[in-house]
Amino acid sequence: MHAESLIFDIDGTLWDSRELVARGYNRQLHQEGLDHLQVSAEQFLPLFGKVAEDIADVLFPSIPAPERYRLMFRCMDAEEVYMKNDPCDVGYPGVKETLEALSKKHRLFIVSNSQKGYPELCMEKLGLTGLFQGHLCYGDTGTEKGLTIRTLMDKHHITDALYIGDTLADQQAADLAGIGFVWCSYGFGKPEHFDAKIDSFPQLLELEL
Repeated sequence: MHAESLIFDIDGTLWDSRELVARGYNRQLHQEGLDHLQVSAEQFLPLFGKVAEDIADVLFPSIPAPERYRLMFRCMDAEEVYMKNDPCDVGYPGVKETLEALSKKHRLFIVSNSQKGYPELCMEKLGLTGLFQGHLCYGDTGTEKGLTIRTLMDKHHITDALYIGDTLADQQAADLAGIGFVWCSYGFGKPEHFDAKIDSFPQLLELEL
């Protein structure tokens, strides 16, 4: 299995930021007098990888729409502030070293269902700035992940790629984009099928991509 370009998911693939995200949300909820809505890292396990509106529907069903979505975006802003001030030592083992090795043979990219600024934050905190040649997220495109992958591929003239992620949604996005899928089994979900599986991030180097 070979690909010229490798496109990576973030959460459950490069790092596990659930605890930090929960703290950021809870700060905002406390400030708004909504302590009864406070969240936990465990609640995010099946939610990471979904778009913001879908997460809000699960976390804040008692808040009528569209106010629950406005609350969600305020929580996301608070999360970003919190994480910018935290060292974010939540990267999976071997991520930087593995990506450095892969970057010598492949073009590396990120596609995430996150808000704007999240991919840049991840790269900065994990010391990955300069290793990726481009990135897109839901906050940039407003489209489902498979279409965001296609947009990135068109933008960077990518014709041969693999998507590396951890959930069924990631696999479905790769399917929609028409590219292969590498499953990170240590992450947050389980796909229906995959082209290759890794149990730790450094195992990417064993696939001879």
